[in-house]
Amino acid sequence: MIMHDLRARIVEEYLEDHGLERMEWPARSPDLNPIEHLWDYLGREVAALNSPPRSLHELKQGLLCVRSSLPIPVSDNLINSMGNRCRQCIQVRGGHIPY
Repeated sequence: MIMHDLRARIVEEYLEDHGLERMEWPARSPDLNPIEHLWDYLGREVAALNSPPRSLHELKQGLLCVRSSLPIPVSDNLINSMGNRCRQCIQVRGGHIPY
C-alpha cells in the first residue's frame, strides 16, 4: 500500500508540473485502463531492482530508470488488447474481466 501511495504522489506531481489533466474512468472498469496494467508492470520491475526504493526520491529514480528501458511490446500489447477488453467488459456488464 505504501508503494502505491508513493507512486500516486509522484504521478500527481508529474501531471501537475506538466499541466496534464487526469482522465476520468468509470469506477467499475479498472480493467479498461491500460495505465493500471502499466503501473503493475513498472511496480514489479522497481520492486525487483537490486535495492528496492526506501524513499520517495529513490522510488522516483527507480521508476524513471525502469520506464526508460520499457520494452515497446509491453505498451503495444496493452494498447492492442483494448478492443478485446472492452468487448469482454460489455459482456460481463462492467464486472471484472481476466486482465
